[in-house]
Amino acid sequence: MKKLLRNTLRSSWFQRAVGVLAAEYLRLVWRTNKFTFDPPDVYDIVEPQIPAIFAFWHGQHFLTPFIKNKDSYRAKVLISRHRDGEFNAIAVERLGIGTIRGSGDHGGAFHRKGGVGAFREMVYTLEDGCNVALTADVPKRSRVAGLGIIMLARESGRPIMPFAMATSRFIRLKNWDRTTINLPFGRGALVGIKEIHVPADADAAMMETLRQELEDTLNEATRRAYAQLGRPGPADG
Repeated sequence: MKKLLRNTLRSSWFQRAVGVLAAEYLRLVWRTNKFTFDPPDVYDIVEPQIPAIFAFWHGQHFLTPFIKNKDSYRAKVLISRHRDGEFNAIAVERLGIGTIRGSGDHGGAFHRKGGVGAFREMVYTLEDGCNVALTADVPKRSRVAGLGIIMLARESGRPIMPFAMATSRFIRLKNWDRTTINLPFGRGALVGIKEIHVPADADAAMMETLRQELEDTLNEATRRAYAQLGRPGPADG
């Protein structure tokens, strides 16, 4: 029985079915939640600076494909090579977002999980005029920004755009990243406070300062998004 279940989860037809269903569910959520934007002219601020690196927290990411509000915008998102990543990849591709497969892990896992190749592809993607989106925190370290995204900004010369999205109706799981499953028929908020630029000559000390700034900015954006909806954020239990 366990072998049958494992084979089913790994089968391409099952992964595609789950990915398609997830994409269409998220489309329903997006269309049935009335979103506000903070600041109201956030797209006017961001558009002149693209291609950019869009950053968000793990577990708060399901609606992020919908920030692409024009067909002319191109974007790719970093998705892990883990089995669960297959579902995510199929879903975001159905929603019009390209994928880059690899890991944001540090240390030995960075090489083992395709991190080096993914990093190079993200740099090339930005050079080609295409936006890149990825979580700022790495697995098992929720809401702690990693240095990888700071390194990407330094190497590419492109700004980091931290943002948060929240809905008034949701289910929050009790896992490591407090995954939030957005529900339809409510209100939503998108908050983007400021961009972060990393100089090409940034040394280790400056990189750490900017990493902390990114972490603080994402936490504040997340807090504000949930506060605008009168709901507790993932850090509030």
